[in-house]
Amino acid sequence: MSSQAPETSAGTARMQAAVAAGVFGCAVLLAAGAVGIPSNAGYGGVGPNFLPWGLAAALALCGVLLLREALTGGFRATEDPGGGARAHLSAGLWVSAGLLLNAALIGTLGFILSCTLCYWLAVQGLRRAAGQGAGSLRTWALDALTGALIAAPVFWVFTKFLAINLPGLTRTGWL
Repeated sequence: MSSQAPETSAGTARMQAAVAAGVFGCAVLLAAGAVGIPSNAGYGGVGPNFLPWGLAAALALCGVLLLREALTGGFRATEDPGGGARAHLSAGLWVSAGLLLNAALIGTLGFILSCTLCYWLAVQGLRRAAGQGAGSLRTWALDALTGALIAAPVFWVFTKFLAINLPGLTRTGWL
């Protein structure tokens, strides 16, 4: 087995460098957002800006390492995209829709319902990517119920036991 990197075309190398630049750009955006977060240390010795700065640094490191890979022969151990499996666009759209709708509706629907919707949409996308199709109405209902059974205990643990305010549907704090 050869330890030499496989040959990559110029177009593939540019695309891989673009991925690296995108990851590094996300790190820059995260760091720019972290600048506005206060750094007052809490009882643990770290402030609320610790995690965003840590993630920005990790993303920046990943971006630099990806760029090094792209410039020194391409991403290693990747399959040839010429005939192998490709990304499943509709699955990505379902999952992305779930995440974006969760972010957009969490203040309106509350944590439990928006996270249930996010879970349901993500599962629909993953089912399609696995070739299972849309499924029956029973499957849809079971997926929604599963999402609610995951989201509700998370909501209650955060709001009742950890005293962290999450947006609820009602003022009682139970939904």
